[in-house]
Amino acid sequence: MNAKQKMRHILDTLAEMFPDAHCELHHSNPFELTIAVLLSAQCTDETVNKVTVNLFQKYRRPEDYLTVPLEELEQDIRRIGLFRSKASNIQKLCRILIDKYEGEVPSRHEQLTELPGVGRKTANVVVSNAFGVPAIAVDTHVERVSKRLGMAKLDDTVLEVEKKLMKLVPREEWTLTHHRLIFFGRYHCKAQNPQCPICPLLDLCKEGKQRMKPGGQTKTKIKATKPKKANEG
Repeated sequence: MNAKQKMRHILDTLAEMFPDAHCELHHSNPFELTIAVLLSAQCTDETVNKVTVNLFQKYRRPEDYLTVPLEELEQDIRRIGLFRSKASNIQKLCRILIDKYEGEVPSRHEQLTELPGVGRKTANVVVSNAFGVPAIAVDTHVERVSKRLGMAKLDDTVLEVEKKLMKLVPREEWTLTHHRLIFFGRYHCKAQNPQCPICPLLDLCKEGKQRMKPGGQTKTKIKATKPKKANEG
């Protein structure tokens, strides 16, 4: 198989495994999604959803986040990792939305990445899920799976992984592929104890083949991307 054929095989397999893959962050509008993705940096979607169920009841508009002291907002999200810096970024972001965008989340990628706490990954999630613009956001699951299945090199940066996926995956499938790669990494090809014995893509995974040998432990090491700061979501 050439690279395109290999990618098609992977995409079709993921489609069979996770036909209903979707964004698991609870939200009802672009603003809530932006806040949720900002909070999700170095934190699980499950924890974010537990926090936002009350957060989004209390704060419905950008103006609402600016009516309370920073310390109060910090306490509202204190179960989230890096909650202090994230609370600060939320208030700064809300001020910019009010002053520059009439309280609305902008739909263009370059506008989103100028907001505090919104990096390339967050912007990709927002434009694709809130505004229907095809994008591939590379989180820890997408990065891990892409490297294990040989879609990217082990020492590729997150941006390099994104560019390679954009080249291999048809544009109209970018967003859905992003979700399916996340589901595959979150529920099947986990960082620890991946389900190699029942994996339909084992033949493409050098690490999986190594794990399946007697002795089991892989010698392949994926170079982890350095953790981002809270303002680089």
